Amino acid sequence: MPSATRAVAPLTLACVLALALVACDRGDDAATPAATTDPAAATPSAEAPPEEAPEADASEPATPRLALPTLDGATYDLADHRGKWVVVNFWATWCAPCLKEMPELSALDAMNEHIEVVGLAYEEIDDADMRAFLDKHPVVYPIAVLDVTAPPEDFDTPRGLPMTYLIAPDGRVAHKVLGPVTAREIEEAIAEAGGPAPTGVEVES
Repeated sequence: MPSATRAVAPLTLACVLALALVACDRGDDAATPAATTDPAAATPSAEAPPEEAPEADASEPATPRLALPTLDGATYDLADHRGKWVVVNFWATWCAPCLKEMPELSALDAMNEHIEVVGLAYEEIDDADMRAFLDKHPVVYPIAVLDVTAPPEDFDTPRGLPMTYLIAPDGRVAHKVLGPVTAREIEEAIAEAGGPAPTGVEVES
């Protein structure tokens, strides 16, 4: 029996050393994030995070009104679109992020019966120049050119562009985003507000 005990002892010692090495490695890994954390990672991005409109500006009505003439000669009245999820997108021709999201918004409108988009051009531009611009950047949704001196009273004056509102089928403001937004993010916001789940269709810009 003493010989058996002597044979086991080196094996036990080897196991103890191996466990000790493993523990050291784990300790190094745990310390790595703290030692290599980039301070810039904690800095907010230039794009504002999505925010719910009622919290962003309590002065905005829960069910805003919007009735504007569009470039196609019709009048877009938000009240006529109850039962749909309406994306109200403030944008401008000089706004690069706005132009980048336009194809996604157009596809979102075209590919979903329950979602509509309306674009509100927030800039000083005449109708002829806007039509020429849209010939090069076509979209399927209606466009209205706003009077920058008198933006829609029931919507907050844009603090930046693009700015997008999501209006629920009952007319209430369900979501508001300052900064670029994707079709997927809008679909996810609709789902979070009680609407249909995202379709999972990827939209190429």
